Amino acid sequence: MALTSTPLTLPVLPLDDEVVLPGMVVPLDLNDADVRAAVEAAQAAARSQPGKPRVLLVPRIDGTYASTGVLGTVEQVGRLADGDPGALIRGRGRVRIGAGTTGPGAALWVEGARIDESVPEPLPGQVGDLVKEYKALATAWLRKRGAWQVVDRVQAIDDVSALADNSGYSPFLTTEQKVELLETADPVARLKLATQQLRDHLAEQDVAETIAKDVQEGVDKQQREFLLRRQLEAVRKELRELNGEQDGEESDDYRARVEAADLPEKVREAALKEVDKLERSSDQSPEGSWIRTWLDTVLELPWNERTDDKAAAYDIQGAKGVLDAEHAGLEDVKERITEYLAVRKRRTDRGLGVVGGRRGGAVLALVGPPGVGKTSLGESVAHAMGRKFVRVALGGVRDEAEIRGHRRTYVGALPGRIVRAIKEAGSMNPVVLLDEIDKVGSDFRGDPAAALLEVLDPAQNHTFRDHYLEVELDLSDVVFLATANVLEAIPEALLDRMELVRLDGYTEDEKVVIARDHLLPRQLERAGLVKDEVALDEGALRKLAGEYTREAGVRNLERSIARLLRKVAAQHELGERKLPFTVTDGDLRGLIGRPHHVPESAQDPAERRTAVPGVATGLAVTGAGGDVLFVEASLADPETGAAGLTLTGQLGDVMKESAQIALSFLRSHGAELELPVADLKDRGVHIHFPAGAVPKDGPSAGVTMTTALASLLSGRLVRTDVAMTGEVSLTGRVLPIGGVKQKLLAAHRAGVTTVVIPKRNEPDLDDVPAEVLDKLDVHAVTDVRQVLELALSPATNGAAPEVPVAA
Repeated sequence: MALTSTPLTLPVLPLDDEVVLPGMVVPLDLNDADVRAAVEAAQAAARSQPGKPRVLLVPRIDGTYASTGVLGTVEQVGRLADGDPGALIRGRGRVRIGAGTTGPGAALWVEGARIDESVPEPLPGQVGDLVKEYKALATAWLRKRGAWQVVDRVQAIDDVSALADNSGYSPFLTTEQKVELLETADPVARLKLATQQLRDHLAEQDVAETIAKDVQEGVDKQQREFLLRRQLEAVRKELRELNGEQDGEESDDYRARVEAADLPEKVREAALKEVDKLERSSDQSPEGSWIRTWLDTVLELPWNERTDDKAAAYDIQGAKGVLDAEHAGLEDVKERITEYLAVRKRRTDRGLGVVGGRRGGAVLALVGPPGVGKTSLGESVAHAMGRKFVRVALGGVRDEAEIRGHRRTYVGALPGRIVRAIKEAGSMNPVVLLDEIDKVGSDFRGDPAAALLEVLDPAQNHTFRDHYLEVELDLSDVVFLATANVLEAIPEALLDRMELVRLDGYTEDEKVVIARDHLLPRQLERAGLVKDEVALDEGALRKLAGEYTREAGVRNLERSIARLLRKVAAQHELGERKLPFTVTDGDLRGLIGRPHHVPESAQDPAERRTAVPGVATGLAVTGAGGDVLFVEASLADPETGAAGLTLTGQLGDVMKESAQIALSFLRSHGAELELPVADLKDRGVHIHFPAGAVPKDGPSAGVTMTTALASLLSGRLVRTDVAMTGEVSLTGRVLPIGGVKQKLLAAHRAGVTTVVIPKRNEPDLDDVPAEVLDKLDVHAVTDVRQVLELALSPATNGAAPEVPVAA
């Protein structure tokens, strides 16, 4: 901006840490020597010239004068509101300060020049928008302060320079900001600066108001909650007094509870630390509720409580009697439990209850088909030992936290199933049944089977740490019984930590005993009958077990008995049958229909599956136990031109390879076996396994496929009463297989009387019940030629073999 040509000589009135802008009217105290000297000098100079006394208002910051001042006129000299002498001075315009000079009085005189602050008319569009924005911001700020009269005055200012200088009244501006406004000579630039300062202040004010509002709401809520809690405590106190209770009965003093509880030392230390945190936290803190839940869980666990084993449990004969009374058969499991009790008794007698921090727990894996009594056996073990029993269902569990618990940082965190089982049992030495351990899954949340490694490892589980508790828990005195249907589904590392006990199923005699002593009494009660009203003779039970059901366990047998009793009860209520009534095997068909599993040996010879050449009976192991498996073979018509081997029945790769081996053996040894192997060159061979919807795999059907093909080529029938199992090699050797016990039980259930097994599986016959072996003629062979001699019926003299042909 330009300076005016007329120089000014003015006395300096210094303003310490204050700034006066043009247009402002300010009162100044004349008790200040500098103010009084400047005013008196101005009055003295005014006597020789017209007009009001003039002074130069200059900010003085830390002893340094600004380069620009404001020309001020002394409007009035008199008394201030407090009675002190004062002067009223109005700012007129900016002055650029020059050199010092002399003048009357004791004041400092300087030369200066007025600064031209005019703005051309009319205002440019941008300047006009700037004026409107400043007025809008100033109006908003003044309305918040309730200064409505000032709003009208600001709205009446049209001069850009005066409007910008009006911000000098703003109390929120610092001295430095006001000096910057003073030294900005351009009115438009000064108005922009004032607008920006006002905009920033309003933004800060909005944030401050929002924070103050939130704080006030929080304080009001806390005060209200505090008041309500106090009122609630007063109401509870009055209720306790009304009921005649002591004030301290419902006290939530966790410290006293922890100190009074019988806790291990390290657990006590951890609990007291959490109590300290609880005392330091407020009632409204979410951490307080987490700590209370954790303390309640710790205090509810039976850290030093153990069930005293019954004296009968140390009486080995008595314990074995309990197991025999509740379960028929299952001798391997009973023997292992008896061994455990015997060892525990001797350790207790010799003071070896705890060795190396570990107690005498046990980890057993009961593997077998469904319905053989694995789950109920756990309850019998607990009953025999006099311990608490807890069942933990693991089927379908996919989250590792289900075993180890959740970290306490998660909302709704809980301890794992093992800790909850101990808490539910109320003792540190229960019998814990880990049901369906082979059906544990895994996904992105972790592998529960891996978490079970520590739980079931006798070398580690005395210091088990749950993620929720984060303190050591001794599981070494717990008897873990894990149940599974499929052994291969259990991870190898987990299986290595458990003692394996196989439950391969019941014989027919054992099923009859179970049905008579356990299933029938239970179903009579459920049907609303008593034993004097309905009875089943042994013949009926044996036929139910042998022909109406064919399974390793007894679930379907129990369902058949329940159906039979319901039918009798319904007939009695309808007046069709009188009680008491004894069901015989001849009554079964009229009550529950025809049998579903008639043995091949009992069928008409023409209706048997092996009534044509090319069909052999094999033995297999499934998830439901052992079963018989038929193999069918046929040759394609040579005119079709189809050659090669066709396999059907949803077979696995191993079984397909066994079929290739069987075919290759017969081709290479056909002359030796007197078989027309020339037919195999130009005619296709088809091998089929019925029940095509069921996947099948494994090498044990090798001898069965070889026998079926030999029967097909020779035209000799396979004996109906013969079943076989074994892997075959290219040289004709019969190699060992697995599941011998289950397969022999299946053969016995199917009415087979002769079974062929590999020679190297003879030791497995020791596991087969004696009553089953007495009814089976078991042949242990080493070569497939022996199998053919045993299985194939003698050829008819002079008759050509009839070979089944597949069109």
